[in-house]
Amino acid sequence: MAIYVFTGQGAGKTTAALGMALRELGHDYAVIVIQFLKWWKNTGEYKFKNKNYEIYQFGRKGWHGLGNLDNRDKKLAEKAIEFAKKSLKKKPSLLILDELNLALHCKLLEIKEVINFLKKAPSNIDIVITGRNAPKEIIAIADCVNEVKMIKCPKKIITKKGISY
Repeated sequence: MAIYVFTGQGAGKTTAALGMALRELGHDYAVIVIQFLKWWKNTGEYKFKNKNYEIYQFGRKGWHGLGNLDNRDKKLAEKAIEFAKKSLKKKPSLLILDELNLALHCKLLEIKEVINFLKKAPSNIDIVITGRNAPKEIIAIADCVNEVKMIKCPKKIITKKGISY
């Protein structure tokens, strides 16, 4: 097992994780994606269908801003981490915990509980954790950490189906 982390202020953290999922799927391995703080189902990764690919979202509908998270968001994050624990029984080759770093940064989960979960994961399952503001405790136990840095971006970001979502 290896733990991979994609963090930083730049765009592309989830996309990098999904690139790893694509490689796994190309080798006919199973992938489970659990998205924290996400709810929007009109994304390519959510619409994608494959017998070895599962995706689950645990976010309150609508974007409320990080300063407006409440007990509902905490309960959804707790439900997501419990679901992640149960998902390991399916023995995926890759488990993606999308935006887990952000959920930890926003204090929706206890870092000690998450670290304990990660340390107890089966040795044959790789785990990818995404989201800005990765806690130092996650960085410390990760095998590979990549920081995504924004170098250039237009003032008005143009989103495109298939590229941005």
